[in-house]
Amino acid sequence: MKKFKFDLEDVLELRKFREEECMLALGQAISYLNKIENDILQTAVKKHNASSQRFNNVEEIISWENYIARLDKEMETLTEKAAKAQMVVEEKRTVYLEAEKEVKVMEELKDIQKKEYRKDMQNKEFSEVDELNASRFNLAGKLI
Repeated sequence: MKKFKFDLEDVLELRKFREEECMLALGQAISYLNKIENDILQTAVKKHNASSQRFNNVEEIISWENYIARLDKEMETLTEKAAKAQMVVEEKRTVYLEAEKEVKVMEELKDIQKKEYRKDMQNKEFSEVDELNASRFNLAGKLI
C-alpha cells in the first residue's frame, strides 16, 4: 500500500514553527513580568526593613525620609512597568492561542484526509481481492 502524503505538510510545518516562536515570545514576556513583580516585592521588603529603623539625629531622619520617598517612586515606576508588561503578556498570549488554533485546524484536516485515504485504499484492496476471486471462479468454471 502506498504511503499517505499530506499535500499541505509544508504549511503545517510552517504553522508549527510559528506556534513555537509565539510560545517563546510569550515565555519571554512572562519572564519579564515575573522579574518586575520580583523587583516590586524586593522594594516592598526594603521599605518594610527601612521603616523599622531607629534614628539618633535629624540628618538620619531626613536621609531616611528621602530613602522612603525614593522607594515609593521606584514602586510606582515598577507598578507602571508591570501593568505594561501584563498587557504585552496578554497580547502575546492571544497571538500564541491563535497560532495554536491554526496548527490544530491543519492537524485535524490532515487526520481527516488520512482517514479518507485509508478508507479509499481499503476499498481498492477489497475490489482487487473481489476481482481475483471472480477471475478464479471464472477460471475454475471454464476448466470443468
